[in-house]
Parts: sequence; C-alpha cells; structure tokens
Amino acid sequence: MSQENINQVEESLWLENLVGRSFLNKMLCSFSKSTGLKAILVDSLGNTLIATDEIKDCRFCEMIKADGMGKKKCQRSYARACRDAAKYGEPYIFRCHAGLIMWAAPILIDKQVGSIICGQVLMWEPEDYFLEEIEEMVKGLNVDIAAVKWSAAQLEVMSGDRVQAASDLLFVIANQIVQSGMTVLEQRKQISSQQARLAEEIEARKRAEIAMITIESRANSMNSLDKEHELRAMVRSGDNLEAQKILEALLSDIVSENSEDIDAVKSRVAELVVIISRAAVDSGATLNIILQQNAQFYQDLHSITSTAELSSWSKTMLDIFMSHAADNKNQKNLQAIQKAAEYIRQNFRNKLTIDDIAQEVYLSPCYVSRIFKQGLGCTIMEYLTQIRVEEAKTLLKNPKYNVMQVAEESGFEDPGYFTRVFKKLEGITPSRYKQNAL
Repeated sequence: MSQENINQVEESLWLENLVGRSFLNKMLCSFSKSTGLKAILVDSLGNTLIATDEIKDCRFCEMIKADGMGKKKCQRSYARACRDAAKYGEPYIFRCHAGLIMWAAPILIDKQVGSIICGQVLMWEPEDYFLEEIEEMVKGLNVDIAAVKWSAAQLEVMSGDRVQAASDLLFVIANQIVQSGMTVLEQRKQISSQQARLAEEIEARKRAEIAMITIESRANSMNSLDKEHELRAMVRSGDNLEAQKILEALLSDIVSENSEDIDAVKSRVAELVVIISRAAVDSGATLNIILQQNAQFYQDLHSITSTAELSSWSKTMLDIFMSHAADNKNQKNLQAIQKAAEYIRQNFRNKLTIDDIAQEVYLSPCYVSRIFKQGLGCTIMEYLTQIRVEEAKTLLKNPKYNVMQVAEESGFEDPGYFTRVFKKLEGITPSRYKQNAL
C-alpha cells in the first residue's frame, strides 16, 4: 500500500478511533429513524466513513453514483459542503452537483474536519424547467436521462421549515459527536500530561492518584451529580444568577471534603470547567473560542495555590463562558433581525406573512417575532406597516398617483384600511396629506 493510501486510511479512521464506530452508527441510525432521511458521515475529502443501512439512497442517487464520474462529483460535492459547514460552524444547506437539496452538519475535533451529510430531497414541486436543469447538470454522465428525470420527479418535497428543522436536529447530533470526541481527546491529553509528571516526580504521582480517587468518590455522590446536572441546565438556559448559586454550593462541598489537598480540589474544579464549557457550546458559544478559553483556564488553574483564590477564579470562569454563549447568540439574533428587515424592505409591496419572513431567515415564526421585537422595539407587522406608510408618503407627493393607486403601490390591498392606518400613524388622512404636499 502506498504512503498516500496509508495517510488516507489513517485520516478516515480519526473520528472512529475517538468515539467508536458503534456510537457513530447509533447517532446516525437515531436520526434516520426519527426523520426518515438518509445520513452519512464523511471526511474533509468527501469520502464516506459511515453510512447506515436504515435508509437507502434514493433511486436518483443510485443511478448517478453508478457512473464513475457521477460518484466522483458526489464526493466533491460532499467535500465542498464539509468545508463550508466547518467554515460557518453551523448547518449548511446546499444543492449537490445533480441538483438535489442536501445539508451538512460540521464535526471539528482537534483540527480534523468531518461532516454529517443528509438530504436527497426537493424544496419545490418539480416543474419542466427544473427537470430540464437536472438534465443539463447530469449531462456527460453515462446514465439514462429519462429515468433520471423521472426519479427526480418522485423525490420527496420538503418545506423550508422541515429542512431547517432536520438540519438543526442533525447539528445537535453532530454536536454530540464533537463533545464525545473532545472528551476522549481531553482524557488522552490528561493521561499524557500525567505520565510526563509521573516520570519526573514520584510524589506528584501520589498526589494525582489521591486526586483521582477523590474525583471517583465524588462522582459516586448523587447529590454532587444532581448539582452538576442543574449547573449544566442553568448554563444552557443562560441563567447566570442561578448558575452562580449552584457553582458556589458545589465549590463549598468540594473544599469542605478536600480542605487538606489543594490538588484534589483543583482536579474537581477542572472537571467543572469541562462541564460548563460543554454547556456553553450547547447554549450557542463558538466551539473554537471555547477550546481556546479552556486552554487558558487550565494554565491559570495550575498556578492557583489557595482555595479562596480558586473559588473566586471559578466564578469568573463561569461568567466568561456564559458571556461567550450570550454574545454569540445575540450576534446571530442581530444578523437574523437585519436580514428579516431587509427582506421586508424589498418585498413590502407583496402580501407578506410572519411565516414568509421566518422561512427567509430559517427561524421559527415565534422565535423571529420575539427577537425582532426585542431588537427593534416593534413587531414585524408594525415594521412592515411603517415601511408601507413611508412609501405611501413618497407617492402621495407625486401628482400622477391618486390615493387608491398609492394604497396599491404601497402594498395595502384595502384602500379603507390604508386610510385608517395612515391617519393613525400620521394624524391626517392620505387625501389631506396629498393636498398639503402639492
């Protein structure tokens, strides 16, 4: 076997070596059973690492992959989607080289990149122009064009909400895989670090063994586990005040039970760092930033020499993790608000609903309504009405438009409703406004 092939094999096994093939199979099978959609795990080169037997490829994909060139194009599509999903750090919805809708959820562990790919659906009813586009996209492949077009027309049509929901669920699964992989990786790094210390100092090994016994003993304490679960839940929900109370109670237990052994206390606090950081990622914090912050925290933790300093440091650590989660969530909300507002400004003449706007920004109607009101101080419909009235004021100043024409051009279907809304916002009727403006 050539060195290149050996490298490819080693790269294809990196994730399996970290979290285990059975775990990966279980995650993909759970997703397929709950959604009815096929999911595969690929590496950064688009090579399929794991594909479950729960759901088979659709007939369309079977025909495309039966051709050697078609199979290579599929692999290139997967590789590109894998890179883009990793770049954005969130689910990435795309069209494959043959025109089907798919999505990718990124998996990033220790600079290694992979992705879960899912899809083989349509987001619109297939019409003639779409089938002609399919024919153009598969041109050059050794396939039966008529059969391919027929198979494309049989594919499931999913709404934007369903596609977004499925991609979100896939991201949750990918995130679970990342967390499991990071846990194993962190454990390996800790073992390596411990072995280095053991070689240098026998006494340090004794303290590490005592710390590990203490950690195992505390892990068996139901009270401690319950508090850790509560702490994780509070971090995920963004409740900083309650999270600080639970952390303070945990620190009190740890210090009281290990007051004579600072190393044992630091080991338990390091465990809390892992728990809090994972919860912060679940709550929206960027994984790479959290990993960098973790590295800094472990450095700081090593230099602490008293339980009082450790307690104060732990509370600051919690604040920093939760602020990362809140900042990232606020940034994403701001981007969604801006995109929704821009969509309204471009389409205010059309009949718009909250569902239309929510679908445009890939959020639920309830959630986008809430963040829009929080961000701009008005509801989506109030903002839409303001935009329409501002357009109406501009048109009323033009002599060639009468009031009914202005109402229609501004997106108001009912002239009577237009008059009531205009008077409520401007204090005068559209007719009087037009007289004053001319």
